[in-house]
This record gives sequence, structure tokens and C-alpha cells, in this order.
Amino acid sequence: MAIAKAERLMNLALCLLGTRRPLSKRELRGSIEAYLEAGNDESFNRMFERDKDDLRELGLVIETVENLDGETGYLARRDSNRLPPVSLDAEEAAALGLAAKVWQQARLAGAASGALQKLRAGGMPEAGDPYEGQHSAIEPRIPVHEAAFEPLMLACRDRRPVVFDYRKSTAARPEARQVEPWALECWRGHWYLAGFDRDRGAERVFRLSRITGKVRSRAAKYTAEVPDVVTVRETVARWAGEGADRSALIRLRAGAGYPLRAKATAVRECGDGWDELEIPYGHGLDAWLVEFGPDVVVLEPAGLRADVVDRLRAVAKG
Repeated sequence: MAIAKAERLMNLALCLLGTRRPLSKRELRGSIEAYLEAGNDESFNRMFERDKDDLRELGLVIETVENLDGETGYLARRDSNRLPPVSLDAEEAAALGLAAKVWQQARLAGAASGALQKLRAGGMPEAGDPYEGQHSAIEPRIPVHEAAFEPLMLACRDRRPVVFDYRKSTAARPEARQVEPWALECWRGHWYLAGFDRDRGAERVFRLSRITGKVRSRAAKYTAEVPDVVTVRETVARWAGEGADRSALIRLRAGAGYPLRAKATAVRECGDGWDELEIPYGHGLDAWLVEFGPDVVVLEPAGLRADVVDRLRAVAKG
């Protein structure tokens, strides 16, 4: 359905841009196959008006002209729809080149590379990297291995609700989630989605690696207001205990749990195959500790210990 509409819009745009005189609805209907297949005049008129509005929202300047016979025609003059010349200095060109490198491991690599080639063909300078020498050892990458990334990115862009199966760290099986996606962000090597969870009626953050199956979009409007600034990274960091003003004491099996060791503010060897660690304690720490299974034992506070035990029992019950 989406591909058919995109093809129809492209054909309409080409007709309006390629004509030297205004084309009537009748002429446009006879020139575009999708319009010929419209069941009746009413269906065609509704389809044409929607398509015309969509093209205008995309930035195409469409003029409405009435001829001497009183018939209304449409055209898109090329001079009104021509982009201004591209004018970039060497540092701006280098910044775009650096941005294109970021996506080399993602499915956006082709689009980024193609856009860069078009800009260079339009006169963008191919200057050397002005940051070479300072950051020559840095090779920017955003790894994207999750199949959910692309459909979620498009859903965020188009403001379309989605449905997907999501497995929480404490659950044995995934469950369906209905989400109004807001933004995607990469944090410490993992991609996260922030959005409004319709079933829970609140903002939620989802780790893409825990989404199972296909992401299915829904043709519906958002029910919740999208924040002006979506702080995905801050939310994830807060849930992971970053910036917490409390501490938790845990026992960790020797040779295990390196992410926990990296966060520890104090480590003491117990000599029995276990170590004691003090780690920052913030919202969501219980869910993170459960991921380490039998390698972690919470000593204090008692509330955190109880939360971890409850989550482990939920997993055991399935």
C-alpha cells in the first residue's frame, strides 16, 4: 500500500513538473495508471486531492490555474521548485563526510553515500579532512544489527504508532506492546526507543535488542503529546543507576559481571570465589542485576534485594 502511494505521488509530481501548461484533472487521470483504476469520479477526486495536499506538504509548489474556458488546471513550475545552489566550505563538507561515515554499518549507508555523491556533483568541495591529525585515530561508527531499527526509525519520522513483541529482562516470554514512538538513540553500544506505551499510559524506553519478531505500523494518530525534547539517554542512564546518590552492596562471583565491576565505587575480595562491590543504586537497578542471574547476590538495601528476588521468581514461574 505504501509503495503504491509513493509511486502514485511520484508520477503525479513528474506530470506536474514536466508540463509547460496547466493540466486538468481529466488529463491527469488519463496519464496516471493508478487514477485510471479508480472506480468512479468520486474516488478519483478524493485520491487526487489527497495526493495534491501530500505533495504540497512535501514542499512541491503546485499552482492552480483557470483557463479561458473556466477549466481548472495544475502545474509545478521548475523555477519555483528548484533548490538553491549548494554552497559549503571545506569544514562543512568535511562534517558531512564524517556524518556519512557514521552510517556505514547501517542500512542507511547507501542513502548517506548517495546523498554525498549528489552534493559533490553539485559543487560541494572534496577538501581534505580539517580534523586529520587531531582525530585521525577515531573512526566513527553507529552499529545497527537490530532488524527493528529501520521500521522504528521510519515510524518516528512519520509519527506512526507501532506494535511489537517485547521481552523484558525479567520475563521468560515476550508480550505485545502498543507504542507511539518518539525517538531512537544509541547509548553505550545499544539502541533504545523512547515512546508512549498505550497499554500502560506512560512514557517507556525499550531496548531494541529485546524486540522480537516484526515491528508492525498502524494507521492511526498519536494519543499523547510528543515532548519537545526526548531525553532517551538521560532516561536510560537514570534507570541504569547513573548519577544515583545511593549505593547498593552486592556479592559478585569472581571473574563475572564486568559491567558491574566497571561501575563499582569499591571492590573487596572475599576469598571464597566471590567479591563484594558497592555500586550506584538508582531506578531500574533491580532489572539490570537480574540479567546476571546466579552470579549476583544483593546484600543491601533490603528493598533492592526483595525486588530482585521478586523478579527472579517471576522468571522462574514463566
